[in-house]
Amino acid sequence: MLLTAISSIVTNEFSCALKLYFNWSRCKNGTANQIIIEVRKTKPEILIKTRLHSLFIGLALLAGVHHAAAQTAQFFRIAGPAATTITAFNPDGTLVWSDALAGTNYTVQTATSLAGGGNWVDYVQLFATNVVNTNLLVAFNPPPGMAFIPAGMFNMGDTLGDVGPDGAMDALPVTNLYVSAFYMDVNIVDSNQWVSVYNWATNNGYAFDPDGGFGWPGHSAKAANQPVFNVDWYDVVKWSNARSQQAGLTPVYYTDTNLTQVYMTGDTDAVYPNWTANGYRLPTEAEWEKAARGGLSGLRFPWGDTISGSQANYYGDTNAFSYDLGPNNYNLAFTGGGSPYTSPAGYFAPNGYGLYDMAGNVFQWCWDWYAAPNPYYPAGSPYLGGIDPHGPASDDQFGDGRVERGGFWNGFANDTTCAVRNYDAPNGNSTFVGFRCVRGH
Repeated sequence: MLLTAISSIVTNEFSCALKLYFNWSRCKNGTANQIIIEVRKTKPEILIKTRLHSLFIGLALLAGVHHAAAQTAQFFRIAGPAATTITAFNPDGTLVWSDALAGTNYTVQTATSLAGGGNWVDYVQLFATNVVNTNLLVAFNPPPGMAFIPAGMFNMGDTLGDVGPDGAMDALPVTNLYVSAFYMDVNIVDSNQWVSVYNWATNNGYAFDPDGGFGWPGHSAKAANQPVFNVDWYDVVKWSNARSQQAGLTPVYYTDTNLTQVYMTGDTDAVYPNWTANGYRLPTEAEWEKAARGGLSGLRFPWGDTISGSQANYYGDTNAFSYDLGPNNYNLAFTGGGSPYTSPAGYFAPNGYGLYDMAGNVFQWCWDWYAAPNPYYPAGSPYLGGIDPHGPASDDQFGDGRVERGGFWNGFANDTTCAVRNYDAPNGNSTFVGFRCVRGH
């Protein structure tokens, strides 16, 4: 059977034709259902194969995808407990696949080359709800400066069982949960971006807390392209609303349960999110960890199980942690100009989802109230599993505050893992805490 389908992909920079050739063949060794998809214009080739229980998909990333991956080939495969059949792979990045074993998990893996069998790494874990499933694997036109995080399952928590001085005892048990698709800022919010929105906001009824700390005024940064710090949780939530309104989007955060009074001034814990709004907001803790892992499963950092000064901005101590490859002390690339030793946004390589600084540089505020198992996690905690958990409904009895994730320039290697959790009072600010935004898909 031969089926040819021609459609159009419109990107931020150009349009091109996507031509799909479906050629079903039979081979004694089990190789079957070969599909070749060719994208004209830059002539990257897309190759899809089904081999036994693995579905291979080659995808050429076009303009509108993260710049580090643009114009390069990316291949995908789906592996699971039963062989699958491709029904369709659509120009919007959705894959329709059938013959799945409903109620089981499948793992999509990705590689940049098929040479030598390909260096496959996990991309997203899919739960097969039906025999026929439709999943969006990529978004060709994410909002500017944002990356697409595909919907799926992931294991949240200290998957390596680190205990003792380098452990994450409040990140257990490891829990498999589902997070819907969303977009996340590729970079931590830097001074340039902060000032642009801040100036608009203060001219349109918003008010922020100017208090600083650690010898720096509020809302500071060492350079225009470095993370803004000395920003408390209240201000970054208001700033997110202002960013939404400046862009003509619906703000997420309100001060009334009817969602009519946009949160614009003051410090209040009575903040009510509209989770269906299309505006900018802070990530939930579950969203943050899923994004930080970049699709990888069970590893300590966004790229693997060891860390070095060439991968993140943190305080090296090879004597304390076997997985710290050093060098020791602060990262000398960023010690000029005195403390804090923050680094430019996007300085290090991105993770599998194209996100920078998901380990080190500055901690990042999340939406959730912090809670540890004392002796049990409260309702809403992502460590109880479920679908799109938003965290506990209120602060815990200790007044720990809101969650921060990601580690920072003065933190050790164990402060920088995907699983480790930090927290601070929502009015707290420091030179080691910043933030980034997400948007719903």
